[in-house]
Amino acid sequence: MYCIRVGYGIVLFLFLGTYLVQSQNTTTAYWEPEVAFNYKVTPLLKQNISLSNRNYTYQDNQTQLTIRQIEIAHFSSLTIEPDKSIGLGVQYRFREAFESDKENELRLTQQFNITKKTNSARFGNRFRIEQRIQPSKLVHRFRYRFAIDIPLKGLKMDIGEPYLVATTESLLSIGKGLSPMYDQRLTSQVGWSISQKLKAQFGVQFRMENYTESTAHVFLFLNSLVISI
Repeated sequence: MYCIRVGYGIVLFLFLGTYLVQSQNTTTAYWEPEVAFNYKVTPLLKQNISLSNRNYTYQDNQTQLTIRQIEIAHFSSLTIEPDKSIGLGVQYRFREAFESDKENELRLTQQFNITKKTNSARFGNRFRIEQRIQPSKLVHRFRYRFAIDIPLKGLKMDIGEPYLVATTESLLSIGKGLSPMYDQRLTSQVGWSISQKLKAQFGVQFRMENYTESTAHVFLFLNSLVISI
């Protein structure tokens, strides 16, 4: 079973690499490291603080390493039933300091999440509404994500063993004077539970942005450290 799962991951990476070569003129790639802190306020209320940095690694048919933005975010999640939760978040994106023709952004998020667990997997359905506030415009974004977490060894996630997180997400952005924008995102990440309070993850996300009009292809190479306190 472990070999089969690893094989699926290799096929996915080969597919994405081939797609990158075939669509170079419309492709941008980023490297995005992140550190996140999780903590419980009460048994039902959880909070998360994260700091991330997005860097250009491929743009306009050229490789590079240039900072695009820095983000800081806070998110609170309240369990309302054993398999359901609601959440509120706020995020600030610093962009102007790195690209003078861009704007900083304040983002507000409302979330509803449903999870289901089996003997060896966890499934999640996440619904989000966001308000992306910039000096020149306000964009409302609606998001739906389906996720699955599975151990890569055995039937449960144990300390010191790897696991796989795979997601697909659909997005719709609308705003006054703006054409509706449809995006699709596919993400695959491998993680390790280093200890009960520390996890490390790395993976790749493929995005098709504005695919009903002029499609842009975006790759994000992700790595994160998640600390529970």
